[in-house]
Amino acid sequence: MTNKHRQIFLHWATLRIQRGFERQKKLRASASNVIIQRDESPMETEIGGLRQSRSQCLQQGDFELSDVFYFSKKGFEAIVEDEVTQRFSSEELISWNLLTRTNYNFQYVSWRVTLIWVLGVFIRYCILLPLRVTLATIGISWLVIGATLVGQLPNSSAKRWLSELVHLVCCRICARALSSAIQYHNKENRPKKGGICVANHTSPIDIIILANDGCYAMVGQIHGGLMGVIQRAMVRACPHVWFERSEMRDRHLVTKRLTEHVSDKTKLPILIFPEGTCINNTSVMMFKKGSFEIGGTIYPVAIKYDPQFGDAFWNSSKHSMVSYLLRMMTSWALKCNVWYLPPVTREEGEDAVHFANRVKSAIAKQGGLVELDWDGGLKRDRVKESFKEEQQKNYSKIIVGEHNSFQKTTN
Repeated sequence: MTNKHRQIFLHWATLRIQRGFERQKKLRASASNVIIQRDESPMETEIGGLRQSRSQCLQQGDFELSDVFYFSKKGFEAIVEDEVTQRFSSEELISWNLLTRTNYNFQYVSWRVTLIWVLGVFIRYCILLPLRVTLATIGISWLVIGATLVGQLPNSSAKRWLSELVHLVCCRICARALSSAIQYHNKENRPKKGGICVANHTSPIDIIILANDGCYAMVGQIHGGLMGVIQRAMVRACPHVWFERSEMRDRHLVTKRLTEHVSDKTKLPILIFPEGTCINNTSVMMFKKGSFEIGGTIYPVAIKYDPQFGDAFWNSSKHSMVSYLLRMMTSWALKCNVWYLPPVTREEGEDAVHFANRVKSAIAKQGGLVELDWDGGLKRDRVKESFKEEQQKNYSKIIVGEHNSFQKTTN
């Protein structure tokens, strides 16, 4: 093959690769869970459109039967495509990744693909799983033994350095146990001591993903069993913030403990997931305002997993922790991107709710996630009465407003 033919071949191959990338982007854009096209117009606009053809002899401001169509339409939309509950199920894939748990939409496969799947089962369960369990055991043992030994030392800079080293080594071993391929962006914005790191929440593994690149102070409830042993060992070496079950309900006590931690610039940054529950990594739901009332500098972090090699989402209402970890250790790999966003502080006159929404919008935009105003607590709880009352107030304002404007025009 001459140099000319070789150049022509390389040019042709490059074009084929570029077209493949463009085709893949189009497929991903069209593979969303959207079933219906929603009209995001406000209530006043939609009801006004329904009333345009009404009889002029009707009194302005009265209830009209045509208004029912607006609420019926919204109800049908919620039934056909509920944008809340679908965030608590696994993300749909464009193509099958040879995992049994993701073949719901890819049930009709050829015998060749079946043979490849059988080979994949052997590799994942007979080769990868034992190696990963061994690595995870080594990492957890290192954390318990290392943190316990470091905890015996007097408080000093050497103890803090050794504590951070133990935590980093443990998290990096555990990340290898999941065959993690993590890419960190904008490392100059990594959280600093005395700050608060907030991130979107997909899985308990989020902690390992972030702690693989830096140390954090954890916040949570004290547990028993193996988790309790790990927590007690960790708190000896590093000032984590653990609460008893009864203390978690005392909002003022929690805020006080966190404020005291943040005020000490020698302590590690606190890691908090303001959503309060795991979302399937397609969206970001409402951030609880408590994390933004503490004060100090907020370091937003966006985490985005690639579900093609393994679904990192933990549906806690469907799978136990042991079952979930088994699923993760029998997946192909854990691939994700982490973006460190510039630190932000609360502006003058800005309340905690608006501050939380501002941070949430930045995380959603950077991670390519859908921003939702719904509370993640709807995963287990019913819709609050305040949401219903808000819609009722908005509708009553439309009727009262039109009635007042009609009276002014007639007078």
